[in-house]
Amino acid sequence: MWEARAADGRGAELLAWAEATALAALAGAERAELFSAPGERVLLIGWWPEGVEPGAVPEPPAGLLARPPHRWSFVSEKIVQAR
Repeated sequence: MWEARAADGRGAELLAWAEATALAALAGAERAELFSAPGERVLLIGWWPEGVEPGAVPEPPAGLLARPPHRWSFVSEKIVQAR
């Protein structure tokens, strides 16, 4: 998971950069999703086959971010599907 907060007024630009550039870093993922959130945040989540180490998301252009991106790796423990 990769999450970043855009500099003030640059949320749409960060989202466009993530769609055009960051999603390519998830090539090989079983599934990838791109989200936006209030506060000019962008979130990118990739689901990887077991044993595959994801590539790093490139750094966004200078000045586009309000703070450095956060990155986490998770292990799926349970899936609950709606009926």
